[in-house]
Amino acid sequence: MEHRADEITDDVNTLYIGGGTPSVLPLDVFERLLDALHRCGHGGPYDEFTVEVNPEDIVEKGPEYVEGLLRLGVNRISMGVQSFDDGILKFMNRRHDAETARKAYTILEEAGVENISIDLIFGLPQLSDAQWQDTLDKALSISGTGRLPKHISSYQLSVEPGSMLARLVERGKFEEASEELCEKQYSMLCSALRDAGYHHYEISNFALPGYEARHNSAYWRHVPYVGFGPGAHSLISPQSVSPTAPEGAYGLRSASTGDLFAFPYFAPQNTRPGRASAETSGVESHYSRTWNEADLNRYLEDPMGVRDGEELTGEQVVMERIMLALRTSEGIPEDFLRMHCAPHELEHALACGNLVRIPDCHGAADAPCRLRIPEDRFFVSDSIISDLA
Repeated sequence: MEHRADEITDDVNTLYIGGGTPSVLPLDVFERLLDALHRCGHGGPYDEFTVEVNPEDIVEKGPEYVEGLLRLGVNRISMGVQSFDDGILKFMNRRHDAETARKAYTILEEAGVENISIDLIFGLPQLSDAQWQDTLDKALSISGTGRLPKHISSYQLSVEPGSMLARLVERGKFEEASEELCEKQYSMLCSALRDAGYHHYEISNFALPGYEARHNSAYWRHVPYVGFGPGAHSLISPQSVSPTAPEGAYGLRSASTGDLFAFPYFAPQNTRPGRASAETSGVESHYSRTWNEADLNRYLEDPMGVRDGEELTGEQVVMERIMLALRTSEGIPEDFLRMHCAPHELEHALACGNLVRIPDCHGAADAPCRLRIPEDRFFVSDSIISDLA
């Protein structure tokens, strides 16, 4: 952090500690991280400061640990519950059981955490519809106060190459759930959370109104960010360069304000018929993506010397913007798609209901409409997006 301080601009306003099990860390480690950010001039307070936790850590360490996180400025907790079925949790090699998850949630609430998010998993072949419905019911009633969790993220089980699950599939000891089962369970998820009053603001994310994750929403808006630690990624844009940064160093724009499409339009370098060309769009800016060494030992040997990266072409930026925006309920400005998609592809998507028009809530009354994938087509969004992008 100290070596890369110039990459962070003055308007950084969200902090997320996760992508692993940070709740195994004692409070003094969090203090050291925040002290480093303070020395860099970016120690908060943050509009949103999230820490990921595991239920068993919270139960083992108790309310004092949670109160310590709150004193450090944490104002959002994301807890990996995954399931309320002990058999499913055992299969997933989780250390906690359903009762531990409920105890942990109670500790978080009683310690004063207002904004709690929980994660759930569906799409396992042994997860019956009845079990999944039971998990959804228990997720919505996890609070002893009768209040709903402010945020729920739910993901379909995926078999990652090189994982233990992938090896089981190769040996014929595990069979992935059918597409039909996954689609039905996703539909059950959407229906249950819609009825409970949640805003389905991104394919896998649901929030009570006003509790949408600011940090993660910045990713979907293509807002630049700085990532620290082994394997961490950063997104860089010319607009995010700190005025005091040395040549080649980049910074972080605000993650909670501004609309994605306030950035200049990027045209693809190799356009298809009906698409804007680089010449007509007049855009010359570029984005870059960097990432740190993932191996812990190599990273510790030289944290600054093992970074890699790539410069994104204009076409890549356009494709990413389309892909990320169409994962959300806000969608994408229609004129952006018309600039970068072949007309017949766009008209076909509108005609068959893969895209629908919604008012632009960020603009004036006469602002152009936005286009989004309707919720009942979210499950097949990948194919819809690939046809457009």
